[in-house]
Amino acid sequence: MCTRDRSPPPGTVAGVTVETAILSDLTLWMRGTGLEILLLVTGSMLLARAVSWGARAWTTRIEHREPDTDNLVRSEEAKRNHALIQLLSWIAVVGIYVVAVLYIVQILGGSLSAIIPAATVAGVALGFGAQRIVQDLLAGFFLFAERQYGYGDLIRLEVLGVGTAVIGTVEEVSLRTTTVRTPAGEVVITPNGQIVQTTNLSRGWARAVIDVPIPVTVDVNHVNDVLRDVGEAAYADETLRALLLDMPAVMGVESIEVDQFKVRVVARTLPGKQFVVGRTLRAMITRALLAEGIRTSAQLSTGEPTGTP
Repeated sequence: MCTRDRSPPPGTVAGVTVETAILSDLTLWMRGTGLEILLLVTGSMLLARAVSWGARAWTTRIEHREPDTDNLVRSEEAKRNHALIQLLSWIAVVGIYVVAVLYIVQILGGSLSAIIPAATVAGVALGFGAQRIVQDLLAGFFLFAERQYGYGDLIRLEVLGVGTAVIGTVEEVSLRTTTVRTPAGEVVITPNGQIVQTTNLSRGWARAVIDVPIPVTVDVNHVNDVLRDVGEAAYADETLRALLLDMPAVMGVESIEVDQFKVRVVARTLPGKQFVVGRTLRAMITRALLAEGIRTSAQLSTGEPTGTP
């Protein structure tokens, strides 16, 4: 008597195809572990966005506290708080994503105790291979700790390997980079570790220095009187008065040359406003001297140049 072979046909397991078993396992994984990972990724992204939104709302609140001032004349506390909020939000976002990745590794069955030694070795290798990044982060840390500059400051940066200094208003500061906008509207992003020297042009107060060239045939006392009248007129002007800390002063003869001598005029201004005041004073001085019949040379210079935004 012949018996029928009841073994399952090739490609099946207990009457269920291999493809069906794989699909069932995948569906089960998606409903369990996969869904958990998806929720974790979505939650971390939403939390990071919430942190960024909260940081923007906080900085907007700081700006509304000083509605009558622009970026250049903000208080030092407001500038520092603005930069600190940017830094803390950046650290918080990075921390959220790092924690999310660690949780995902743990969900997938990875051991955190095995990851720590590997992460240590990777950190040492990264330290050697990415020395510039580490240098940028350390420089950014000391930048914040020493309060060298903050959001809204007008600064001049001397960058390693760049012959021309960058002058602009700080728009963003992080541990790794500093972002400034130049007077021409260009956005310049500079790694903190590459900054050799920083000149803050908007800390506390500023000074507009103007050297007025006068022909040697003109009476110096008469020129001093004319320049003092210009200083009084500038201080009496409502627009300039808001930018000046005191009345412009005539310092006297600064230098003597063969055919001319230079008389220096100095005006203390609000931080970052020395350029506007200097341009206006030059125009007023030129008009006043021409009205007195005194013709200056083509160059009416700034005695101590600090850049010209």
